[in-house]
Amino acid sequence: MNSPTPRPQLTATAETVLARRYYLKDSEGRILENWESLCRRVARAIARVDKDQPDAGDLEERFFKMIHSLDFLPNSPCLMNAGTELGQLSACFVLPVEDSMDGIFTSIRNGALVHKTGGGTGYSFSRLRPKNSAVQSTQGVASGPLSFAAVFDAATETIKQGGKRRGANMGVLRVDHPDILAFITAKEDQTRFTNFNFSVAITDSFMAAVHANEDYDLINPANGQIVDTLPARQVFDNIVERAWRNGEPGVLFIDAANRDNSTPQLGDFEATNPCGEQWLLPYESCNLGSINLGRYVLKGKVDSKRLAATVRLAVRFLDNVIDCNRFPIPEIAAMTQKTRKIGLGIMGLHDMLIQLRLPYGSQEGRDAAMEVMAFIRKEAEEASIELAELKGRFPAYDTEHNHYPARRNAALTSIQPTGTVSMIADCASGCEPYFSIVMIKQVMDGDRLLMVNKLFEQVAKTEGFYSEQLMERVAESGTVIGHAEIPELWQEVFRTAQDISPEAHIRMQGALQKNGVDSSISKTINLPSSATEDDVRNAYLLGYELGCKGLTVYRDGSRDNQVLNLGAGAKEKTAVVSSTGLLREKSALPDVLNAKRYRLKDVNQSTIYLIVCFDEEENPMEVFAKFPFDNRIDLKDKSTMWTTTCRLVSLALRYEIPMGEVIKQLDRSSGHRLDLPAQLSRLLKSFMAGTHHGFASSCPECAGPLVFEEGCETCRDCGYSKCA
Repeated sequence: MNSPTPRPQLTATAETVLARRYYLKDSEGRILENWESLCRRVARAIARVDKDQPDAGDLEERFFKMIHSLDFLPNSPCLMNAGTELGQLSACFVLPVEDSMDGIFTSIRNGALVHKTGGGTGYSFSRLRPKNSAVQSTQGVASGPLSFAAVFDAATETIKQGGKRRGANMGVLRVDHPDILAFITAKEDQTRFTNFNFSVAITDSFMAAVHANEDYDLINPANGQIVDTLPARQVFDNIVERAWRNGEPGVLFIDAANRDNSTPQLGDFEATNPCGEQWLLPYESCNLGSINLGRYVLKGKVDSKRLAATVRLAVRFLDNVIDCNRFPIPEIAAMTQKTRKIGLGIMGLHDMLIQLRLPYGSQEGRDAAMEVMAFIRKEAEEASIELAELKGRFPAYDTEHNHYPARRNAALTSIQPTGTVSMIADCASGCEPYFSIVMIKQVMDGDRLLMVNKLFEQVAKTEGFYSEQLMERVAESGTVIGHAEIPELWQEVFRTAQDISPEAHIRMQGALQKNGVDSSISKTINLPSSATEDDVRNAYLLGYELGCKGLTVYRDGSRDNQVLNLGAGAKEKTAVVSSTGLLREKSALPDVLNAKRYRLKDVNQSTIYLIVCFDEEENPMEVFAKFPFDNRIDLKDKSTMWTTTCRLVSLALRYEIPMGEVIKQLDRSSGHRLDLPAQLSRLLKSFMAGTHHGFASSCPECAGPLVFEEGCETCRDCGYSKCA
């Protein structure tokens, strides 16, 4: 595979995402931009910072070409807001939460101002005194960190209504805080803290106690006194068990992060941004952008000369973003200017490895990724040193504490989520492997659209194994693995996230972190639905051993909003053989089943409730449909149709009739993506693809399926993201 064309054609999906979220619109909602004019707007605004510099003449054009060609894309706030009245260009912030009512509610207010401009926030609740401890000023007792986290959550829920980006939060509590056990289990009820990711800040001393099977101390942050001890291994097992059940809490290795703190004289890291890739001091922000590595392969090798040029230009761009940014509050502006942190990351790593013919999960793949990330880090530092000579080093640089050459930026590299910008660039997200290679998408007229990864299609046609029938089978199976027509090399190279072992995911994160990333990495460690708690435990232990600064695991189908799952965890049914072949025995139903209700809209925007019943292992057993007013004459026929269809699907669930056959019938009777057959078909296709997305995991904006990657649920159809 040779070098990409100078500027690839935007895909239909990219244009959809841009039109929905990025192009400026007038008061009537009419689009005022296209891709070229958006890139001009952004390049002009960011280059204006250097209007008095000697090389200012062609800087705007260089910025424009870099973005327009999809070689590099800044984060979403920059693409949306550069050159506009809002002018808020940062994606993430960390705000302090002090142990006082004034401090707490100041932080809530500041967080609301951040969310209003489209930013995400990280909070450490570790300074708050534990529940039921004394409060001398009122002669009362403290309500504890979780009670205040609920107030932060409610404020976010209010502010996030409307706008281009949703407010999102990271909530962090140190493992030695007395309320840690309540924090670990706080999201058992997934209707609470819905605007938060929760992570436990784990210390080296705690991990040592885990390994030694010893107790460790719980410390009241209000006075520094030891108030209790707990068995470290038991607490660690609690974290593991909850993460196995629903992916939270995540873990942050706080001492590893602080060892790389480039400004220790300003304080310690306490929290990260919502997706975990940016460790920030209180009131710091980070300004992010990502290089599209899939654009830098030439004749089977990484084009290091062109990559170096882009890295250096991208550092200049991101440093300029700081100076033309309109920050939400003065404290953030002051702290950001003091440290001038940037986050230069990557996307399209899997695209690069595919073009190099290296499997993502192999040692060779990790070596190549580590080498290119270390190269980016080296070039970024050299560019920052040169910028310091031109414009001055970051103001917080201190020769006593900063044992590296004077540079312009206190931090340079991170690997952040690129959910929507990677959709614009038509590449794999961040450092993640592709989530799928071939998909079948239901379009408005009821037809099925086959969506094939561009690199897979190119290889398949070049190698002579492309056919529509094979693409259909790959889409239905959800993997390229096991298809005899596909050569073994390409089966390995095109393994998707679910086909790659958890250990290989973690080792990739560790390889990237080692020499190439001075902040952290947002990545999901995908586990199969059959994964055990030991698998999660081993993942955390390996991540800690490899020097990762945080870890997010996700066991397929483990969240309540993905309970409609026909995966490997389902009970085996007794099989009998008849003259017509293998027949599954119909599952018996107990008198009492747990159930969940889902509120939907049909094609006419009528409200319909779907009620799904589960066995004791949360396998779906029955599906019912109910209208709010079943006795209305005009709804009688519709209600009958829904009821009948749901009965047939329920029968399929209990008999395990091949889902492909059920899907075919639903698709043939579907006329619109929001009618019943289409919605049930989409659900069953997710089972076939191994993604297991139930009704609650449909995109709230376009009804497409959500995928869990980079620590966040994202719609690959329209760019919606739960974390942003």
